[in-house]
Amino acid sequence: MNNATLNHEICNHKSCLESFALKFTRNMDDANDLVQDTLIKAIRYHNLYKEGTNLKAWLYTIMRNTFINDYRKDLRRSAVIHTTEDLSSVQLSRSADKNHGENKFILQDITKAMDKLQPEYSVPFLRYFEGYKYHEIADEMQIPLGTVKTRIHVARQFLKGQLKMYSDQFRNSKLTA
Repeated sequence: MNNATLNHEICNHKSCLESFALKFTRNMDDANDLVQDTLIKAIRYHNLYKEGTNLKAWLYTIMRNTFINDYRKDLRRSAVIHTTEDLSSVQLSRSADKNHGENKFILQDITKAMDKLQPEYSVPFLRYFEGYKYHEIADEMQIPLGTVKTRIHVARQFLKGQLKMYSDQFRNSKLTA
């Protein structure tokens, strides 16, 4: 079959393709676009059609694959747009530093609380905070692993008590957000 004959046969299936496209899109304008894309691809890739096979099935396959690819493309596009919505000015203002002076006072209060902590509790806590594992701290301080865990726990509880005002303030700001 020559190119002109195949192109003519492809265009003869346009009405069947329109009803099939409408089932996919449920919108007449989108269905017309899908049919047009299908016809263009069929004509462009006419050399891939094997003579003697079902032309209508080949066209339906092209249409189905075109619809699926477009659908996936739209999902990726909307996902990109969706993630940028997370960068609204309201959310950026929540994450931004509001007052450097306030942060300085908080840091001073943390330092004072840490100074009140006995060294046997502050050293394991600071090492853990720096990223050391429990067993590394135990080896360094030459104490049992359970003791390291207990001392870090006691230090956390003490610091929570000393810095309770910030915990309440943080919880209240999260509730209003």
